[in-house]
Amino acid sequence: MELIFLGTGAGVPGKERNVSALALNLQAERGTTWLFDCGEATQHQILRSPVKAGKLEKIFITHLHGDHIFGLPGLLSSRSMNGARDPLTLYGPPGIKAFIESALTLSASFLTYPLDVVEIEAGVVFADAQFTVTALPLTHGVPSFGYRIEESDKPGALDSARLAADGIPAGPWMQHLKRGESATLPDGRLIDGAEYLGPPQKGRVLAIFGDTTPTPNAAILARDADVMVHETTLEAAMAEQANRHGHSTTHQTASAARDAGAKKLIITHLSARYDREGAEKLKAECREIFPNTELAHDFDIFSL
Repeated sequence: MELIFLGTGAGVPGKERNVSALALNLQAERGTTWLFDCGEATQHQILRSPVKAGKLEKIFITHLHGDHIFGLPGLLSSRSMNGARDPLTLYGPPGIKAFIESALTLSASFLTYPLDVVEIEAGVVFADAQFTVTALPLTHGVPSFGYRIEESDKPGALDSARLAADGIPAGPWMQHLKRGESATLPDGRLIDGAEYLGPPQKGRVLAIFGDTTPTPNAAILARDADVMVHETTLEAAMAEQANRHGHSTTHQTASAARDAGAKKLIITHLSARYDREGAEKLKAECREIFPNTELAHDFDIFSL
């Protein structure tokens, strides 16, 4: 599982930071990629990254401001023109369906793959045997959501020493035992795999936020998260300006991560006023409150 940052700037594209887009690489887990937000020129960023548009399974939009959605029509159309056939599901606040339908209809675009557009509300928006995705509202000028992505727990590892001690040889039945299932050995013994498994492996948890001022829902979304990805638009001294426009500062973001018990904070969505030196100062301000803070640049990859 990897986080691939395709755009880490706020509002408008810059020379070093494009507008918001974040890919969650799930190739190892399910052979697909999920995308969170799709600002202008996201498809250009994808061309310069390991992400493959044809492998996109889901796109989650946090809110409908242009720096988070203006790349969608182009990406959807190019994916079609490149011959994609696999279904794609798009999640977003109410209004996302009208935006996509209008853009595709007025531009006479067509899709070669099934596109399902889901307008979300607070609660679970997707769940299967591997992952559960929950959305909660944030505080911004338009409806904005944060997403909590929870990986299901995995069965513990097989106790190889105990298997050997009980005279259980290697063979195709091991696949059943690894899943905690029963299997019959060639000598007729019925083995219960659950008796040979170690403690379950805790699934990973991510919290990915849209634009927001400080909100109580941050503690719910990022509770005990392995990684929290949160906007840090302005420095601590500019709190009044940041909050007036629906954004957060360094200290507000770091405090949210600390209060939620997150293990790591990755800051993104930086104002264009900050060059590389200024961005480092933002990271330093976050670390005053939450030491395990990392600063995202375009094309940075963080493994989980």
